[in-house]
Amino acid sequence: MKNTVLICDDDRAHRTMLRALLAGWGYDITEASDGSEAIERVHSQAFDLILMDIRMINVSGLEALEKIKAYNPVIPIIIMTAFASVETAVEALKGGAYDYLTKPLDFDELKITMKRAMDHANLKKENRILKDSLSNRFDRRDIIGRSAVMTSLLDTVAHIATSDATVLITGESGTGKEVIAAAIHFNSRRREGPFIRINCAAITETLLESELFGHERGAFTGAERRREGKFRQADGGTLFLDEVSEMSPGMQVKLLRALQEREITPVGADRVITVDVRVITATNKDLLRETREGRFREDLYYRLNVVALTVPPLRDRREDIPLLAQHFLLLFAEKNRKPIKGFTPRAMDQLLKHEWPGNVRELMNAVERGVVLTRTDYLDVDDMPLIHDPSLSPTAYGGEEAGTGALQNGVPSLEEVEKQTILKTLDAVQGNKSEAARRLGITRRTLHQKLKKYGVM
Repeated sequence: MKNTVLICDDDRAHRTMLRALLAGWGYDITEASDGSEAIERVHSQAFDLILMDIRMINVSGLEALEKIKAYNPVIPIIIMTAFASVETAVEALKGGAYDYLTKPLDFDELKITMKRAMDHANLKKENRILKDSLSNRFDRRDIIGRSAVMTSLLDTVAHIATSDATVLITGESGTGKEVIAAAIHFNSRRREGPFIRINCAAITETLLESELFGHERGAFTGAERRREGKFRQADGGTLFLDEVSEMSPGMQVKLLRALQEREITPVGADRVITVDVRVITATNKDLLRETREGRFREDLYYRLNVVALTVPPLRDRREDIPLLAQHFLLLFAEKNRKPIKGFTPRAMDQLLKHEWPGNVRELMNAVERGVVLTRTDYLDVDDMPLIHDPSLSPTAYGGEEAGTGALQNGVPSLEEVEKQTILKTLDAVQGNKSEAARRLGITRRTLHQKLKKYGVM
């Protein structure tokens, strides 16, 4: 496979000469007549090396160097100029240029410099791969748990992290799907790249397109300046789309195209931008059911579901509760500057027996509340008021199939449980909807929709 070289020079005759010379050396050649054109080329095509003139009419070589290095810092760039000066050479090298050649070019020197630049870039890449292969220690990040089910999940995460496959993470609200997504990213070869998060349910459809793909100035009312979207921000890294099941059909089509083509089009733009992003998605819904019932695109579902992970609810990993509770206690005790030592046996027994419908997020909030309220060195039951009704256990009513009425066979339905949980939470925070949404682990918009649904607005 031939190496690809971009020649950027506003001197057409010089470009033509270099094209013939480099083609004879076995390179594939692309040309640009200005720094701005070179920047566009780099955004749409991969290059092994760039030969850049320093003096150009619109965008100079130094300006283009800065922007190209900001976009892709690993491309070796050799600067060419007919105006030799130590100051310019130092400026170019400080800006990230691999080397600096003066016109008229010495062809032997050019050939050697190009080979050395590409060998250097390949060596850095090989070293990075070797470093990744030697670093076989899995970074658990903020994941706490020794249960068999969590150990099995983390084994899978460690195995798939080094690939670039899209991952679909499912699980109930509050189980820690975002923490798992972060662990995948920080154990991947993209770990040095950005990890960008976005909650698809918290943003309206119109704004979501702009958030994901960016927009041009004047693309819509209020778009006073150009903005890069999350895909561009995540270039070279990972994009985490939470609550992906809440995307509208129109947005599903646009996301599918971005995944298939590795390209995006900002709102109001007529240009296509190539992106290098690994996508991880999450949902608390049964996405296969959503697909079968026509609420989610089948082709997008299979595109997202290359690797599927399920994060277990807290009630299925009870042996992890003491570890998690102690972790949160130390965290919030330090934050609130309170010398709390631990839990009373009665309090820990309560934590172990509780069904945790809000999962890890509910446990975290319960411990934080206890730390704030307690006046002793140990958290007790009264410091952490929980819902003790065993009928509120998710296992007690058999999941979503238990019925849609308020009661079925004497057991409350999911909707009734959810309604009562929301009302009790609102009562506990004196009607503060933002705080209630935070404790419930949902967005304020979702809380508003649920209150409207249950007729309690």
